[in-house]
Amino acid sequence: MSNLLCLLQLASPALPVGAYSYSEGLETLVEAGVIDNRHLGDWLKQELRYGAIRLEAAIAIRAYRGAEAGDLAALSYWNAWLSAAKETQELREQSWQMGRSLLKLFLELQPQVQLMADAVGNPCNYAIAFGIAAQEWQIELKQAMLGYLHSWATNAIASGVKLIPLGQTAGQQLLFELHPTIRDAANEILALEDDDLGSCGWGLALASMAHETQYTRLFRS
Repeated sequence: MSNLLCLLQLASPALPVGAYSYSEGLETLVEAGVIDNRHLGDWLKQELRYGAIRLEAAIAIRAYRGAEAGDLAALSYWNAWLSAAKETQELREQSWQMGRSLLKLFLELQPQVQLMADAVGNPCNYAIAFGIAAQEWQIELKQAMLGYLHSWATNAIASGVKLIPLGQTAGQQLLFELHPTIRDAANEILALEDDDLGSCGWGLALASMAHETQYTRLFRS
């Protein structure tokens, strides 16, 4: 039960890491009329099946395993790898800001992870910090992946509720409909070998680049 409570805390929208301030390109896509209440679900399913969120989750798994084995070099390597894999400055800065916030918070709760935090260095990607926290709290790896993906989907739908606008009930219905896709994605990501790591989220990259110069914005990315 304590592990479940830890997962709920780690994946909670109330976790003070600033996730609510990012739309990950959705603001641009809504502004351009590419995404509306009919297409948001298709976009999220596409991202869960092929997009960058899969890559981030895969690196969170490697951070979890590195923390479990006490492999400080692996933590540093995968953090640098993920930074290099980010397609735009906005997406990279989002990951760094959220990772820095989560690691700082977690050090207050669990000071014993200081050695791992030092090994990762600054900046720290969010997926790395999440993996370290999930392992330290002994959250089962598959459950951690479900929490990571569910948290991402929750934040994306919350952005849609504000931007489209999408009704609260419609947003919850969409989240419920995503459950099978989230489960399938978690299982697939857990099975990925290092040589299989990749994503096909070109739409996200273009939207993120366009968002940087968007005239009016509610979100940071």
